Amino acid sequence: MSERNDEKTCGALKRAMPPVEDRELKRDLWPAMLRRLDERPIRVPWFDWALVALLAALFFIFPGVIPALLYHL
Repeated sequence: MSERNDEKTCGALKRAMPPVEDRELKRDLWPAMLRRLDERPIRVPWFDWALVALLAALFFIFPGVIPALLYHL
């Protein structure tokens, strides 16, 4: 690209994305994040429990699959 094209591209980018005036945060976000993590209980959907039960049953019925699975992990 020529220097003129570079200048035109740079000018177009500056017009499309004006500089941000206020870049500082108004407050610290980490305490709010810790509160959200503390108040949210860990929920496991029922289909995850069904999948665990199915895998346990398959491992009980076909125990030879366990070494093959561990080999591929």
